[in-house]
Amino acid sequence: MNIGIAHAVSVIGIEGHIVRIEAALLNGLPSFTIVGLPDTAVSESRERIRAAFAAAGIHFPSTRLTVNLSPADTPKSGTGFDVGIAAAILGAMSSLALPARMALLGELGLDGSVRAVKGTLPAALACAREDMSLVVPHGARVEAELAHIEVREVWHIGQLAHWLGIECAPIPPPQRPAPHRISGTAQPEQLDLADIRGQEEARMALEVAAAGSHHLLMTGSPGVGKSMLARRVPGILPELSVPQAVEVATIASALGEFEGELSTVPPLSQPHHNVSTSALVGGGSWPRPGAISRAHRGVLFLDELPEFSARALQALRQPLEERKVEIHRAKAVVVFPAHFQLIAASNPCRCGKYLDNPAACTCSSRERRDYIRRIGGPLLDRFDLNIVLHRLTKYELAHAQPAETSIAVAGRVREARERQRRRYADEHWETNSEAPGGWIRRHVELDSRMAHELDKALSEGSVSMRGVDKILRLALTIADLDGADQPHADHFYQAFAYRVTGGFYGGR
Repeated sequence: MNIGIAHAVSVIGIEGHIVRIEAALLNGLPSFTIVGLPDTAVSESRERIRAAFAAAGIHFPSTRLTVNLSPADTPKSGTGFDVGIAAAILGAMSSLALPARMALLGELGLDGSVRAVKGTLPAALACAREDMSLVVPHGARVEAELAHIEVREVWHIGQLAHWLGIECAPIPPPQRPAPHRISGTAQPEQLDLADIRGQEEARMALEVAAAGSHHLLMTGSPGVGKSMLARRVPGILPELSVPQAVEVATIASALGEFEGELSTVPPLSQPHHNVSTSALVGGGSWPRPGAISRAHRGVLFLDELPEFSARALQALRQPLEERKVEIHRAKAVVVFPAHFQLIAASNPCRCGKYLDNPAACTCSSRERRDYIRRIGGPLLDRFDLNIVLHRLTKYELAHAQPAETSIAVAGRVREARERQRRRYADEHWETNSEAPGGWIRRHVELDSRMAHELDKALSEGSVSMRGVDKILRLALTIADLDGADQPHADHFYQAFAYRVTGGFYGGR
């Protein structure tokens, strides 16, 4: 019995797991069996490998062939095992062996070519943890090298045969790799706040939200600029650190959307309001990241918030609190990161005319209440800022001063974040919005007048205890933007207005 051994990587969610591949040539009638919990795509590799061997002029074993994928209880899915299985078979046919600390990744074409697959970066990170090198398809080297490991490229199965001393047809030259992006849409270009005229209060709220990573809800009539403002938030956020950029790239790689280059710009995810719950939070029989995880380390923008299904909106609550998504399946529990800033926009009612002209609104008072209730109190309570945008008059549009650029605003946001970084240097959180309520109450000094206002709001039910903590966090962020160590009265009242009195839906 001859046995060949190779290694591959099973990517489950965005986590890679090393898989040992054993190929045994046994006595018996010709057959080809793959065991070890393969899915349909892995089982179909038998036909791709047979055709690739024939195209490369490699004699396929005319005996009983059994391939084992170990550990057997680790799920294996996708076409990325093709090259590893082929290498194990070639190893069983040869007197030579592949390096023990090397994994292989790639899909085989019927012509023997090696093609790119999703999940190259998670696979490379798994190899880095195990101190292994990785063989990837031609064109995927840049992505794999983000894990700082030794990487080799292959473009044809004949190269594997050559490494193991097996005769084959001449190896064709590498073809130009296909565009690395497998699916998805390109990230929109960075937009500038200078494009927006007026809306000074909303711009300030946006700056506060960005400085402290606070969740923001904007309510206004259609066309007042809610979406324009939200889409410019990534342009005023601090750039991602290299480890954070790798986290974002890992999610993109698992989705087949890696652009071929590490980006330090925070991502923007903006799903349509008819998105399914699985597409929003992640899921599927083999779980994939959803729109929430696409926004990891960036912004999740939900336009027309009340139009989202109630189930999808309620599914947001846990990720907002725990900053992760857990998908439970019979074969595995998959965890996706979900550390994002939520920016949402809403019309005041279904027809959208109530704020412009209540008399022209075609919605009844009951319909307006029902429209508000679609969001739900628990989710509304998780927004730190709740503001209303009003349509500009012709005079305001004509006399609006030139707006600040995103670069100018980003500078102040960066300075505020730096103050928070120093403040929380010994803690496990980074921004004011993440600071626990207990820490905030111990370290933020309240003057007597503001303490009375908050007590009154609590007794009237216009603000909850969670809301009090959010007001204190907002006041601290506004103080950071002003360069103050502690919030003073104006900071508290501004925070109180953003949280309680400024929004169309009210605050708690």
